[in-house]
Amino acid sequence: MKLYMHPLSTTCRGVRLFIAENHIPVEEVLVDLMTGEHMQPAYAGINPNCLVPMIEDGDLRLTESSAILKYLADKIGSPAYPKDLKARAKVNEMMDWSNTNFYREWGYNLCYPQLFPDFKRRSEEAHSATLEWGNAQSKRWLKLLNDHWIGPNKRYLCDDEITIADYFGSGIVTLGEAIGIDFAPYPNVERWLDTIKKLPSWPTVNEAFYGLVTAVKGQNFVALA
Repeated sequence: MKLYMHPLSTTCRGVRLFIAENHIPVEEVLVDLMTGEHMQPAYAGINPNCLVPMIEDGDLRLTESSAILKYLADKIGSPAYPKDLKARAKVNEMMDWSNTNFYREWGYNLCYPQLFPDFKRRSEEAHSATLEWGNAQSKRWLKLLNDHWIGPNKRYLCDDEITIADYFGSGIVTLGEAIGIDFAPYPNVERWLDTIKKLPSWPTVNEAFYGLVTAVKGQNFVALA
């Protein structure tokens, strides 16, 4: 089985963390996003989305991180993707919420436009408006994550046992660390992240990401003012 990935990728980090924690034998294939390798014919020919991650398992190719996590969890029989119908539905719900409502505003309207030139809007007015919108919506979703999805009593996103929703969501939420987000106003989120960061594989999987965090530290970011 092959995993096409880049270690900085938000959605790759959750997949790689699950693989590492569960000792799944996977060959990692680096697709260099920084040089645009993902847009070149060699990779585009096998993944027309031109995105990472992607897995190949025999004749199967999967190109969405949420689907990849579900497939891997089922493949190894992991309790992180419960067999119980209702418990599995809650995991699916949490992953869909993270990937649509939260990630849309957090990633594409707040974090990425400030971190990567390709995501910067074409005028200063448009760029500022995007960040203003992303800032306001991200605060709304973070509050919901803090108060509703996690709350004061749950250890993980879907209850007191880790699920693939936690692997998936932690990669997305920690993206905010790159622009200096302070999670202290969201104590349940902060507590949940602290729990995930205690996983043995977290430092290794996220080494490149925290290299980015260090490299951009001190820049003037819009960060939930």
